[in-house]
Amino acid sequence: MSRIKAGLLALLIILLAIQLIQPARNYNGQAVNEDISKISRVPEQVQGILKKSCYDCHSNQTEYPWYTYIQPVGLWMNSHIREGEEELNFSEFAAYSKRRQLSKLKSIGESIQDGKMPLSSYTFIHQNARLSENEKALILDWVKNTRDSLSLNH
Repeated sequence: MSRIKAGLLALLIILLAIQLIQPARNYNGQAVNEDISKISRVPEQVQGILKKSCYDCHSNQTEYPWYTYIQPVGLWMNSHIREGEEELNFSEFAAYSKRRQLSKLKSIGESIQDGKMPLSSYTFIHQNARLSENEKALILDWVKNTRDSLSLNH
């Protein structure tokens, strides 16, 4: 057997073996007591935008497409989701300190205004997650109102 064939066979075996590794899924179907909606009124339209454009990476409600069951894609996606959750988790937002809540809301507004979120790598595959100008305006208005409300209660 030539070295190239042996190398390809070894690679195939490794690719097949890593299919046995399935990372834990980020989904908790139960209502969360620390959800952002527990500290702030989230209008239905804004909630819908957040769910379609943000929640896969920034909540405990990730919806996994079929290709995340194929490794190493699933491992990469799981790592990306964990990073997103560590940065901001809407499902645990109410557990943040008031200072952190205000800071996160400010960051949300800046990320939307600057076009940094949702990530282009995400919207490339999830076309419906792209934000229209109207959706951006709705989120920015909600962020401002929520920050103002939290600041008054602080």
